[in-house]
Amino acid sequence: MPALARGAAVAAALLFQGTIAAQAQSWPTRAVTMVVPFAAGGGTDVLGRIVGRRLSETLGQQVIIENVGGAGGMMGSARVAKSSPDGYQFVLGSRADAINQTLYKTPLYSLVNDLDPVVLVADQPTVMVARKDLPVNGLQEFIAYAKANQGKMQFGSAGAGSTGFIDCALFNAAIGVTITHVPYRGGGPAMQDLMGGRIDYFCTLTGTAVPQIENGSIKAVAAMTRERAPMLPNVPSTWEQGFKAFEASTWFGFYVPKGTPAAVIKRLRDATDEALDTPSVQEQLLKSGSIAVSRDRRSTDYLKSFTAIEIEKNGAPIKAAGMSIE
Repeated sequence: MPALARGAAVAAALLFQGTIAAQAQSWPTRAVTMVVPFAAGGGTDVLGRIVGRRLSETLGQQVIIENVGGAGGMMGSARVAKSSPDGYQFVLGSRADAINQTLYKTPLYSLVNDLDPVVLVADQPTVMVARKDLPVNGLQEFIAYAKANQGKMQFGSAGAGSTGFIDCALFNAAIGVTITHVPYRGGGPAMQDLMGGRIDYFCTLTGTAVPQIENGSIKAVAAMTRERAPMLPNVPSTWEQGFKAFEASTWFGFYVPKGTPAAVIKRLRDATDEALDTPSVQEQLLKSGSIAVSRDRRSTDYLKSFTAIEIEKNGAPIKAAGMSIE
């Protein structure tokens, strides 16, 4: 490249960086988009909308929720990873993002290299639910039924690579059964088919399942945790039902494109911090199945180290089970 052209390219890059830095000081001056990488109606979507409404107030600009489902959450996260690092798009990432880094042979993005962490938002236990007419009551009956009928059964998920897919697949491996997987583009569509009896069971976030469990349109098999989930006090845990080989829950956090100005990240983190401290938000989250993370887990540095740990932790059982998606 001629020296003049190189000089022009450098000048253009510096001008772009200077423009982004200047804009960061007054961010946001227009609507901001939160990408939810799963379909509307699922647990991730519900969580995003609860926090997003309060963020609109704390930021002084509307936070628009955009559902971009597909590939177990990768489509939405990849869209944000490739967007301009100006703070006007961020993604509600989750444990699914950490899972995808190992599960897919060629992930669409790097959670570490293409996105910057902002803040951890919430935790949510996983619950196993079944169609209401599945002839089982409780986990031990479910295990016996699955072993006897594995060739006929189907389980759903919010997509290959979603936390529900991994949790059900690892559970199936733990009890020694092979059952057909039916992937959807989010927890909402999977729940609809479970309610319609088109699939047999589903490992999902409690937020997706609480209303349907309460109205009897599906049945709860077990909270996949050591203790009962606060929002499902009448559903025994896997440990309580004598199965201590497995437990599952997920987490959610905000990520922005790599290179987003520190001032924007801090502003979004602080606004999220304020939103999560709002009693009405905490109450809505709990009713929907989520628990706002404690203040000591909300720093950007915490999410950075937590992300690296989660990629390694979730990658180990995936590799051990020989699970891989092209």
